[in-house]
Amino acid sequence: MLSFPVSIEKQNQLALRMEKLGIKESDLDEKFVRSGGNGGQNVNKVSTAVVLKHAESGIEIKCSIHRTQGLNRYKARDLLCSKLEEKLNPNKNLIREKIIKNKKRKQKKYSKKIEELRIKDLESDNGED
Repeated sequence: MLSFPVSIEKQNQLALRMEKLGIKESDLDEKFVRSGGNGGQNVNKVSTAVVLKHAESGIEIKCSIHRTQGLNRYKARDLLCSKLEEKLNPNKNLIREKIIKNKKRKQKKYSKKIEELRIKDLESDNGED
């Protein structure tokens, strides 16, 4: 198994997902390209983006989310697993579920913060009288 700049737990989870889906490193064609966009001079000079092609399924993933090549390599494999899981279970849209779950979590956190600010504001208004 390759080593990525993420925790050992995440690496192990990815390895298990790839094994469960039957993805072997030998089936992957990996290329590195310049990503461009945000990230400053680093992303314009260094090939940090990863293009990952799975030979058996023909799925191709380009990942330039992070500024480092190592994280993009990890994320590309994660996205490939998600795409294959979605292809195997078309009724269950895993990526969409993750996005919705994340949005709900952020909205809940935002609402809680707004409520805390309102309480502080009310307390400070009562203290001025």
